[in-house]
Amino acid sequence: MKMKKMLFVFNPRSGKEAIKNQLSDILGIFCGAGYLPSVYVTQEPGDAAKIAEEYGKDVKLFVCSGGDGTLNSVISGIMRLEKRPEIGYLPAGSTNDFARSLKIPANLTKAAQDVVSGKSYGVDIGKFGDERYFVYIAAFGAFTEVSYSTPQDIKNVLGHQAYILESIKALGNLKSYRMHLTWDDGEADGEFVFGMVTNTTSVGGFRGLAPKDVSFHDGLFEGVFIRTPKTPADLPNIISGLLLFPEQENKDVIRVKSSKFTVTAKEEIPWVLDGEFGGSVTEAKIENVKEAVTLSCSPEPEKQEEKTAG
Repeated sequence: MKMKKMLFVFNPRSGKEAIKNQLSDILGIFCGAGYLPSVYVTQEPGDAAKIAEEYGKDVKLFVCSGGDGTLNSVISGIMRLEKRPEIGYLPAGSTNDFARSLKIPANLTKAAQDVVSGKSYGVDIGKFGDERYFVYIAAFGAFTEVSYSTPQDIKNVLGHQAYILESIKALGNLKSYRMHLTWDDGEADGEFVFGMVTNTTSVGGFRGLAPKDVSFHDGLFEGVFIRTPKTPADLPNIISGLLLFPEQENKDVIRVKSSKFTVTAKEEIPWVLDGEFGGSVTEAKIENVKEAVTLSCSPEPEKQEEKTAG
């Protein structure tokens, strides 16, 4: 029997290190489906990207397990290839926003079974500047630093609550940025305290911050930009525009769909890509690369979108 080549990369520290007790079952699922897996255990941040770029072209299927940062690292490496393998993802992090959006099972063995028995679909990927990529979110401003500054040990013990605690601690350090925004058919100027460009229905483990009517392969991102409140009286309007009535026009919250975004400021703005620090820049050019990678999962993303929207 001729076995199909696959590469399995996993982060042993992600989440609560649950994969350690399920590794044998996961590999058994892959082998039972006719794959001959090569396994790499991540040793340091970013090395998954190097493995993906170096060996991704030689396999039919590239599966990774870890948090959103591990997935970002793998996709970043895969995007540098002309011939890209199919991608499988076993979510093992603290928030797993991308997996939540696609309804990929949190149970690792179930997710592995879906990878080898599910269908394959094109998924949009974000390009940030000339060399960086993101899977589901690029963001700046309020609380975004929490995602990459929270220690891994705390995330392992407290899980999602770790992000909430760190966010509360960050309340006293909110910073405002004066900037110019452009998108496909519009632009805006002003002071902004937060902004995100997304392809997800879950942000930081919360549903409601991101739009509900998300397609993962339409060539469009959803942009949300929050103006800096001038007085405490502005806060209810911001909450209304962000969470309660997102479809209504709101002077403090900009919501748009676009294939491209440009964020320009006089000072450098730190960005977060999929929960990891993405660098500080004065001009951020963000582009949607339509159906850039093929994801093997179940059920079909479009059907998940309809369920989410309902």
